[in-house]
Amino acid sequence: MDYTAAVITVSDKGSRGEREDTSGPALVKMLEENGYAVAYTAMVPDEIGDIRRELVACADEKDLWLVLTTGGTGFAPRDVTPEATEGVIEKRVPGIPEAMRAESLRITPMGCLSRETAGIRGRTLIVNLPGSKKASTENFAAVVKPIRHGLEVLRGVAHDCADLHHHHHHGEGHAHE
Repeated sequence: MDYTAAVITVSDKGSRGEREDTSGPALVKMLEENGYAVAYTAMVPDEIGDIRRELVACADEKDLWLVLTTGGTGFAPRDVTPEATEGVIEKRVPGIPEAMRAESLRITPMGCLSRETAGIRGRTLIVNLPGSKKASTENFAAVVKPIRHGLEVLRGVAHDCADLHHHHHHGEGHAHE
């Protein structure tokens, strides 16, 4: 079974070809290392409509399991990724950005200024990450294990012998079970 994913890079400069995207490829690599099949990547400008269109396509048309965005989450006037995300999700998952911010705050007090959100649309989990390669990969690393569990619940994946090649859970008790 493929755990499918997409990475959407949100950047005015990147979409105009004025800046190389380093966070997007770094996240693709991390996803692949964690057993995801990255089925789609895109680069869009900091425009709510463009971001929303990509997120909706990934969830509704492509039915991907996980969509990561990188960029557009700060205080700059053009930073609208969280607003675009809030506009398309059906259920909020506040614990994911809370965990990411907690991780960021251990590194810098500026972590309190990150505005990332996360939520579910249909059977797709959408998670905002910061724009920098370092911050985006650190943030994703902080939540990669719980995200996997959440996706399995969201998709109704049975934890039985049919799922032999995904033995991440043995020995890891989940507090809520």
